[in-house]
Amino acid sequence: MPQELQVVKSNHIISASYRLSAVEQRLILSCIAQVRRDEEITDEVLYSVTAAEFAKLCGTDQKTAYRDLAAAADRLLERRITIMFEPNGEARPERKRRTVWVQTADYIEKEGRVELRFGKDILPFLIGLTEQFTRYALSAVSNMSSAYAIRLFELLAQFGSVGSREISVEQLRDWFQLEDRYPLMADLRRWVIEPAVAQVNEHSPLAVKWEQRKTGRKVTHLVFTFGPKKTTKPAAKGANTALTPADMTDTEMAAHARPGETWEQLRARLRKAGTAA
Repeated sequence: MPQELQVVKSNHIISASYRLSAVEQRLILSCIAQVRRDEEITDEVLYSVTAAEFAKLCGTDQKTAYRDLAAAADRLLERRITIMFEPNGEARPERKRRTVWVQTADYIEKEGRVELRFGKDILPFLIGLTEQFTRYALSAVSNMSSAYAIRLFELLAQFGSVGSREISVEQLRDWFQLEDRYPLMADLRRWVIEPAVAQVNEHSPLAVKWEQRKTGRKVTHLVFTFGPKKTTKPAAKGANTALTPADMTDTEMAAHARPGETWEQLRARLRKAGTAA
């Protein structure tokens, strides 16, 4: 896999109801980042992740990485996701679809590699996206050990151009498939929200703050405010800091992308920054 892989997925997958471990999410995201968007894709395509790539992504050794890869691939064959929207964004309130993330998993132990084939119902939410999608660098979540942190980062990146998001506690519980775990708000805050926010702040490009909102005496909503972290490193003396998208490749521009930005928003921001420089 090349460096600086970009994850692009429909917002309707980000806000779907599912539960994956952090390792399972890294494996799925590593495959999503390989999906080509400039050609027709079918559910026959296999996406390969090697132990060496996974070890580098996760900061572990290759033996541990292959063990984690194989175990995660096993579990992914059993994982389900509940989707409430059509790929075009049309809601289906009368109907919800439970489907699988992957159809098959191949294990090539001698090469320290696994290959996954996405489920047919998942692919429309990963390819041909022109609106209602979120893009971010895979490295933004690669060091997160909390599955909730990865999910929270995506939910906030989805609103990256807004800088704030209010989520009902009930909705968050459904998206994370918490079911009967952490019924008390104090436990939800201690075991889910606070660790997730801490890891997003530590490992991602976002700086996040959050607060509770009550309806009556009950906490019913969580309000997150966030934005890109401020860089304090001064530019080298005499360096040209102007950003000129006309002279940059898509890969170079992607390195400057903020979570949740579309290509149009990214180009407009870089043009504005270049003009102001």
